[in-house]
Order: sequence, then structure tokens, then C-alpha cells
Amino acid sequence: MGAAAPEEDNRAMATTVTAARTGTFAWEGRRLAFEEHGEGDRVLLYLHGILMDSEMNRGLATALAERGHRVVLLDLLGHGRSDKPTHASEYRMDTYALQVAACLDHLGIEEAVIGGVSLGANVSLQVAVRAPSRVTALVLEMPVLEWAVPAAAMLFTPLVLGLHYARPVFRAVAAAAARFPTTPIAALNSAVRGFSVPPDSMASVLHGVLVGPVAPSTDERGQIKAPALVIAHKRDLIHPFSDAENLAEQLPDAELLPARNAAELRLFPERLTDEIATFLDRV
Repeated sequence: MGAAAPEEDNRAMATTVTAARTGTFAWEGRRLAFEEHGEGDRVLLYLHGILMDSEMNRGLATALAERGHRVVLLDLLGHGRSDKPTHASEYRMDTYALQVAACLDHLGIEEAVIGGVSLGANVSLQVAVRAPSRVTALVLEMPVLEWAVPAAAMLFTPLVLGLHYARPVFRAVAAAAARFPTTPIAALNSAVRGFSVPPDSMASVLHGVLVGPVAPSTDERGQIKAPALVIAHKRDLIHPFSDAENLAEQLPDAELLPARNAAELRLFPERLTDEIATFLDRV
């Protein structure tokens, strides 16, 4: 799929990183990339959505760092500057949770607020179930749970089939995405960069996420003691408001924060950023 060479990709990424410390660490023979914003012991580790990368959350990280928080943005395996193997078994949600714990270990962080958007929200729930002692609280933006399954299957299954059987088309898309100029909109840059991933790696990510455990069971969610902020919006088949509403009821200590739309935190972030900062200050 005609992706940009790694060194070219790294240069493109570097041009968009401002006031951040970037680094990598080894996990299970793979290289994972991260960036840090801010200083101190009040840590939020925030995760991107599927096929996206850390840039989509960089505005939030910068704003929270200015308020005294240390924000870590991790590129999960198969995303951003991290390695992109072609084995679907490496992209399970529970495996991603292990990568989050490994990132905390690498940075010498015992406990942090864990959060993310979409894929990142589901991975955060897995961390809370599998490593509860590492989780101070949760920020769960647009989780993908039971009511989203039919829509997710309708979207991702044809995409996986297309990646397997129409590689020339996706190679052409990737080549165009690799040449797409950087824009002032971080989330758009992140989405475009996701389409420059080689088709075998992209198919493996989607396949692994679909066949593995998408989220903890309702019983497991009921055992999560960490306070949680659940952010959601209406009119979204992949991230239905009902999933977020049910999750806020299932978690023992959770509050629901309605967003006006999917883009609010990325394009008009002031209101939601204030709410997130208030939650972080409290926990």
C-alpha cells in the first residue's frame, strides 16, 4: 500500500509535535511510540481511536498540560509511529491493555488516570479490569459497546474484505494519503495518516479488534471501582449514546457528559476540556 518510508513518516510527525517529549520503548519485541505533555505527578494517559494516532488528542493534551497535568499519548501497536506487524492476534483489546501497563512501567508511573476515544475508551476499560491498581480514574470518550456491534460489523467487515481482495485500490488510497498535506486540523491529519498504513497491517488491526474481546463483560464493568467520566454524543451508529448511557449506569462511580457532536472536543474543545479538567482535579 505505498506508505511513506519510516524516516519520511517520522519527519512528517515531528513537524506537528510542539512542546512535547517523544520517545519509544520495546514491548514483546515490538517498538511502541509515545509523547508526553506537561510535568508533574498528576498523570493522564490518553489513547487514540482505531486507525488514528496521538495527534488527534494533542490539542487536549496541550490544554491539560497548561492546567498542571502530565499527559501521555501512546500510539498503540499498528498505529502512528509504533510498529505495524501483520498478525491479527497482536491487535486484541486485552493485548492493548498490556501495552498501556508497559508504557506506565517504562515511564516509572505507578498509577494514572487512563482514558481514550472509541478504541481507546474500550482499551481503558480493559486496563481497569486487568490492572485495577494502575488506574486512578477513567475518561471514556465514545465507548463502543453492545448497541454498536451491528453497525461496527457492517462497516468493518466489508473493509477487511476489501483490504484482502482489493489491495491495488487500497495501495492507491495509501499513496494519495501519504502525499496529503498537513492541515491545521489535528484529527484530520491523524485520520489521513491512518489510511497510509500498509493494507496487510490495516486488515490485521481491524481483524484483531473484531475477533478479540471488544470490551469487558457487564459483570466485570460492575467491579470497576475507579471513578469514571463517560463522554458521548447522539446520532452516531458506531458510538451510540445508549452505549455510553448504559456504561455510566453499570460503572459503580461514573458520570455522563453529553457532547454536542463527535467533533466538539477536537474543533470546539473549551467546554469539554473544562469538564475533563474539573474531573481530573477532583480525582
